[in-house]
Amino acid sequence: MGRVRDLLPIVIVVAFFQLVVLQQPLPNFSEILIGLLLVVAGLAFFIRGLEIGLFPLGENLAHAFAQKGNVWLLLAFAFCLGFGTTVAEPALIAVADEAAEVAAEGDMIARTEEAMESYADGLRLTVALSVGVAIVIGVLRILRGWPIHLMITGGYILVLITTVFAPREIIGIAYDSGGVTTSTITVPLVTALGVGLSSVIKGRNPMLDGFGLIAFASLTPMIFVMIYGMLI
Repeated sequence: MGRVRDLLPIVIVVAFFQLVVLQQPLPNFSEILIGLLLVVAGLAFFIRGLEIGLFPLGENLAHAFAQKGNVWLLLAFAFCLGFGTTVAEPALIAVADEAAEVAAEGDMIARTEEAMESYADGLRLTVALSVGVAIVIGVLRILRGWPIHLMITGGYILVLITTVFAPREIIGIAYDSGGVTTSTITVPLVTALGVGLSSVIKGRNPMLDGFGLIAFASLTPMIFVMIYGMLI
């Protein structure tokens, strides 16, 4: 029932504009109903999978690395986690491929399959690298107790500075890449890492220190992609 409640606002909005504003019947109502039921089932399985799989996995890994007491090993794991989950992110793959097609149509790159694939792969690797760096920064913040508000403020100042110098064509892609990195794969593992790490380190509060890694993962891709645009 919880998943039905979550989807109810979307269903109400779509039905209202379709039936009241546009005054058109819903096409293929039976197929839409079946699709909604499949979405509800998918969400239920997805949330349950996070609860019994990804969240415990991330927290257990954080505990194990923290107990080893090797900061460099922990930072290496944080980077690999951020890089690996992002480079496999379906939303990022879709955005990078679309950006390559638009770049080819605008004569920014050659209209060949090799050039478009190279451009898309470059974007994906740049974003994945930026998220890896972001998770490392976030882990260091938890370890050192750095104030998150000052770091986020400084990060957005860097975003504004790079926006001034970045090519106009790359700015929108850069801003969108900050959103696509915080999707289905990255968020659960990164959140579990932060909460698990802050709960095992003495003097850290999981509520105060365990969250905030996703903010860095949204912020750094904007900076890195705009720098990528200036270089490429």
